[in-house]
Parts: sequence; C-alpha cells; structure tokens
Amino acid sequence: MAKGAFQTLPGFRDFRPEDCAVRNYLFRTFREVARRYGFLEYETPIVEATELYLKKTGGELGTQLFRFEDQGGRDVTLRPEVTASLGRVLIESQRAYQKPMRWFEIGQCFRYEAPQAGRTREFYQFNVDLIGEAEPTADAELIALTIELMREFGFKQGDFVIRLSDRGYWQNFANSKGLNDEQAEALLSIIDKLERDKDGVCGSKLEKLGLSLEEVREAIDSPSALSQDLQVVLDNLEARGMRDDVAVDLSIVRGLAYYTGIVFEIFDAQKKKRAVAGGGRYDTLVAALSDGKVDLPAVGFAIGDVVIRNLIEDTPSALEKMQAALDSETTCDVFIVVADPEQQRAALSLATKLRSNGIAVSYSLTSAKFNKQFKAAQQSKAPLAIVIGNEFPEISLKVLATREEVKLNADDSIFETISQYLNQ
Repeated sequence: MAKGAFQTLPGFRDFRPEDCAVRNYLFRTFREVARRYGFLEYETPIVEATELYLKKTGGELGTQLFRFEDQGGRDVTLRPEVTASLGRVLIESQRAYQKPMRWFEIGQCFRYEAPQAGRTREFYQFNVDLIGEAEPTADAELIALTIELMREFGFKQGDFVIRLSDRGYWQNFANSKGLNDEQAEALLSIIDKLERDKDGVCGSKLEKLGLSLEEVREAIDSPSALSQDLQVVLDNLEARGMRDDVAVDLSIVRGLAYYTGIVFEIFDAQKKKRAVAGGGRYDTLVAALSDGKVDLPAVGFAIGDVVIRNLIEDTPSALEKMQAALDSETTCDVFIVVADPEQQRAALSLATKLRSNGIAVSYSLTSAKFNKQFKAAQQSKAPLAIVIGNEFPEISLKVLATREEVKLNADDSIFETISQYLNQ
C-alpha cells in the first residue's frame, strides 16, 4: 500500500459532517419517540466477555463475533447486539427499579459478516425493551412504538409493513411432529431462511427432520389457529388505529435463539430490502444468563441506522422530511463580518460575549475581503450576520434570508435582540 493510502477496513464507515448530520437526525427521532412512550435511556459497554454471547444467543451469531484476547488474557468480544448486555445489567440491578421497566439504548455494534447492501460490519442500533411484564399488551406497546417511529420518520401507510408472528405456533407444530428441542431449533433456523434459501436447500434440510417443504408452507399459509396472545396484540393495535400497518406472517421467526413468543420485523411494503427492524418476546433470556437466579419476562426490538437510512432515502415522503430537518440546521447562529480591519479586536470581544450568552458564532479567521467574508456567512447557513465597520460600537445586524438590516449598539441589549430574531 502506498504511503498515505490507508482506507477504512471492509464494512466500516467514516462519518463526515454530512453523515453525522444524518446520524444525529436518526438519533434525535429515536429519542423523541422513546420519550413519548415513557422510556429511559441507558448504556452498556462496547466490549463484553465472549461467554455472554455464546451462552444463549444461538444461530449464526457465534460465527460473526469480533473476538479477541485482551492484555489481561480475557476472551472478549465487540458487542454484536445489545440484548445480552441488557440481560447482564438486569441480573445485577433489576431489583432497584419498578416494573415494568421501559429502557432504550442507542449503541454501536459489530458483526463480522460479508458487507452488502444494508449491512455493514459496524452499525448503530436503537434498542427498546419493556421488561417485567408478561402480558401481550407489552408486545403491542412495543409494536405501536415501532409504527409511530416509522410515521415520525415520514413514512406513510403503505410504505412499510410489520410482519407479525409467534414462535409459540412453531413450537406447537414441532411438538405435533415429535421433534425434540434441538430439532425444533433447527426447524426455526430453516424457516428463518425460507425467503433467502432455494427451495431445494430448504427441502433437503427439512427432510432430515422428517418434514416436507409443502407441509411447512401449508402451516405458514393456512395456520390452524392463532394464539390468544397474538389475537390480543392485533386487537390492541386495532384500538390504536394501527391494525392496517401489521400483517400476520408466520414465516417470521427471528434468527436469535432467545426469542420465546411473539416476534416481528419491519419491511418496506414491496419487500425489496432486508428487514429494517425486528424484535420480539424473550422471557427466558435473563433466567438463562443468571442460571435461574433472576427470572424476568421481557420484549424488545432493535432498528439499525444503515437500513433505516437506506429506506428513508428511497422513500420520497421520508426523504423530504429528513432533508427539511437537515436544511434547517446551521453551523452557527451568527456570522461576524469585519468590514474594517481595525475592528478585529472588537469582533473577537463581541464573539466571546455572544458565545458566553449561548449564541453560536463563527467568523473568518483571516483578514479576508468583505465580499469573501459575506459569502462565507451565506455558506455557513447562519440565519444572521453582524457587520462591524468603522462606526463601532454601532453595528449592522442582517437577516440573511430576507436581507433585512437593523442598526444596533454592541451593548447588553444585543443579546435579547439576536435571540428574538433567532426565535422568529
């Protein structure tokens, strides 16, 4: 590699200012919707003991770990998902909190898998969990939050669908076919890949379990009965006016082994992209991690920043809303233009006073000509410009969007005047 030709590792990203602006927009929306539903933010470490993920997550996750030995000789992993970390926290401290607990985290995760559209090796996840409530009304609350989140991003009805299923249905199916626990887990893994694997591959795997592809597809397309919990969720969502955003689809089972009941995933309505978000009930995870010492029912979901950004950019209404939010952001509130070079010290003094009063200020760091400074003010997207000339302490306050101009004195009254213009 040539000197200076370093590049990011495969599946990792640089976040330039425009990318950080998008990420911040996503995070603000995550936090706002979580707040509406009464959820509190928490945070867990990026590095955890590898055993935490090997104990109960199952599926392909064990082969996708960024795993290494630290300098203390410990087997550690960059977290691939947050739920296991949450389970550890709950074991340590759940007694200190009233149930049910409404918690969320926005955190970075890492998985060593092939980078492709919508999937990177590092990503951020918005994780929302409702802990300590076994009733399906908790599941409905989480699903309603996901629907409101999609609406808040600007998606309209028909742009997305929540595919809702129940692992309990498949456990009953497995029992009726005489499958043991290991075989039942293998069945769920096959169903999870029905849309991705070829029929021949799925059929061959099912034959090893004594099943046929036809009977599994029939179980999906013509279920014998929906569980009472699933019906409660559907009725709950109907009461909220959200029933049309959900479709029962028993082919959804989720890939992690700790799910125990109702599960769901969010897709674009045409199902052209991978799942935008997914989650479900995991009533036995905390008990498994604590060797039965702590038993807490829970339901949660996660949404990744990569897939939701891709879907926003491909959906006109959502893209328009995001772009409007980004366009409204500015690098500063006021840009100071120094028309008289003799007033440089006065400009620095005024900038310091404005900043101390909570007003964001920028200016040219070199003695540039007036026109160049004014162009920089416009490019900064600052709503206001202050022009300091040889009349100082009298200054000109300009509204850059309308070219309105007022004369002011650079005394304490300027703070109130600027704040009034910024709040218009």
